Amino acid sequence: MAKNDRYFEIIQMLRHAKVPIRALQIAETLEVSLRTIYRDIAALQARQVPILGEAGIGYVMRAGYDLPPLNLDADEAEAVALGLEMIARLGDPDLLKAARRASRKLSAIAPGTRQLIASSWGAPYDTAAPLVRRAIAAEQVLEIAYQDVAIQQTTRFIWPLALIYYSDNTVIVAWCTLRNAFRHFRLDRMEKCTPLNTTFTGKGAALLAEWEARHKSESITAPPP
Repeated sequence: MAKNDRYFEIIQMLRHAKVPIRALQIAETLEVSLRTIYRDIAALQARQVPILGEAGIGYVMRAGYDLPPLNLDADEAEAVALGLEMIARLGDPDLLKAARRASRKLSAIAPGTRQLIASSWGAPYDTAAPLVRRAIAAEQVLEIAYQDVAIQQTTRFIWPLALIYYSDNTVIVAWCTLRNAFRHFRLDRMEKCTPLNTTFTGKGAALLAEWEARHKSESITAPPP
């Protein structure tokens, strides 16, 4: 376990403890040596973390201390946002409300996370998804070879706006330049997906908001045929 990870775990253990915790207990929990824990606690105290106590007696955290806000990179923020969306699968209304509160807070510091949407059912992993996610973030036009429900194949140039994860497929929400309208494309029906050098910079957020107003509620209720 990396040093910063140990610091985080030690702080969390002390924040939630009702009685002093001995260094040996912390060492056993984190699977490191007793000497390592002594050094870690000394380092945290030197950083003004209000840990009280001493070796051989135990340690406590002074009341009211909290961790600073997390700094998440783009992939971490997207992973957290999608995980919060998937809590809907549990069917627990209280957890769902809490997840939505957390999503709003996360969106305030990482606005791009609203572009990942999960239905109340799971979705298998599709290898094209990372490419599409990057295109969404870069507002990059995609050229796709798409086979529709009638098994007719067309070439489309689309502006990808969001991904919806369903139990049996993943769907791209996009502006289709061929139809000049919003369209949903299943990843498992794409024969080819190629990012182009063309972008739609500055237009994605407005289009996504328009799509949300028109389609979001019905789109995440049931997969498209």
